[in-house]
Amino acid sequence: MNPDLFSTRSAQLQSTTRRQFLHRAGRFSLGAVALQSLMQQSRAADPTTVDPANPLRAKSPPHPAKAKAVIYLSMSGAPPSLDLFDYKPELNRLNMQPCPESFLKGEKFAFIKGTPNLLGSPHKFEKRGQSGAWMSDLLPHTQKIADDICVIRSMNTDQFNHAPAELLAYTGNMRSGGASMGSWVTYGLGTENQDLPGFVALLSGGSDPTGGKACWGNGFLPGAYQGVQCRSVGDPILFTSNPDGMDRETRRRTLDALHALNEEEARLFGDPETVTRIAQYELAYRMQASVPEAFDIRKEPEHVRAMYGAVPGQASFANNCLLARRLVEKGVRFVQVFDWGWDMHGTGEDNDLLNGLPNKCKGTEQAWSALVQDLKQRGMLDDVLVVWGGEFGRTPMNEARGGSPYLGRDHHPHCFSMWLAGGGIKPGVQYGTTDEIGYRVAENKVTIRDLQATLLHQLGLDPYLLSYKFQGLNNRLIGPSNEGRIIRDILA
Repeated sequence: MNPDLFSTRSAQLQSTTRRQFLHRAGRFSLGAVALQSLMQQSRAADPTTVDPANPLRAKSPPHPAKAKAVIYLSMSGAPPSLDLFDYKPELNRLNMQPCPESFLKGEKFAFIKGTPNLLGSPHKFEKRGQSGAWMSDLLPHTQKIADDICVIRSMNTDQFNHAPAELLAYTGNMRSGGASMGSWVTYGLGTENQDLPGFVALLSGGSDPTGGKACWGNGFLPGAYQGVQCRSVGDPILFTSNPDGMDRETRRRTLDALHALNEEEARLFGDPETVTRIAQYELAYRMQASVPEAFDIRKEPEHVRAMYGAVPGQASFANNCLLARRLVEKGVRFVQVFDWGWDMHGTGEDNDLLNGLPNKCKGTEQAWSALVQDLKQRGMLDDVLVVWGGEFGRTPMNEARGGSPYLGRDHHPHCFSMWLAGGGIKPGVQYGTTDEIGYRVAENKVTIRDLQATLLHQLGLDPYLLSYKFQGLNNRLIGPSNEGRIIRDILA
């Protein structure tokens, strides 16, 4: 026997995993043929079956869908709802009076010590639009879309620290390792534009969200469903540009050679991830041509850029909102826009309610309002679901950490506000209420699981059946129990 051939074959056998060996050996048994037939029938009936050669192929949802894409505006740090959407005249009346002991007994706060003072909002509220939605004077642009959005004032979570709260909100698990919402959506539906990522993450505010890149990670789902972090300055996606000395023709020849090597590996070892790798290389090649055009906001008319407050070449929330509209317009399934800096503790002028919060609103709320208006005037709001909100709420008490003279609010999981627009959501609705000082939900509590279930439902996915087997469990975005309910009262 040729010793070189023997050595090569021996190396192949040593590198073969048990699963790969059984996969190849079992292909030739009668039982394996029958099993393969049954598996093919099962895959044909399962809309979430992963096609390794094209994992992001567009799929029809199993149920009628009201939305075909999502733009999730994630306000990292948790905006203070009591100063934006949840008007509390009784809290204003009790301003700077000691908080009753009944509200403090058995409670844990991130930073509040002792008996804090209640804190009314220093900002003025008025009813806006025909819907009569209460909004503060910090939101002059948001007032224009009062009749287009559904404000949920009764959100609730069980986490009061940033990282676990963000991970719970965006991956369904307070610990790292879960699959993010955008990954679940692209796993279930694929994406309509095969030349762009199906799930894009855009960042502003100068930092990643506290939950880190796990907020757009694929977790246990195949790598094809990982969110792609893009930039609004420089190359939109790192490492997609050809290095010095390599033109597009040379890149094509390189990929063809890699393609042949990966096909040979797939034939020898039968690992479906190898086929997926081929598909991802091809997507990256196509993205080299499609991404620069999609991310070039200079192609937008000047009046549209002005509407958002977007300036080409800047890294800003405004640019990212305009990019989000361009991406869903081109068939991207899920765009998550993270804006860091909403953690208004009042430890200094930059994060207090009188200076930090107004400055933060000035740099953002024009853009998110423009996004809703722009989608509406283009006829896109009917099937694009926009979500706005943070990971938890803020206390109705002044934090006064270390005796700080600045006004601020500590973390608060019991109640907070979010808003939704488009995608089959009733416009001009204020859903749920909190008690008279904004400490707990008084009516129509909406949990993080409820919100997740509702978003999947609007996309035509069944939140209770959408699952992925990992480590012996049928993992779901909404968690292991059926506690998440679809909020049918807000559906159009």
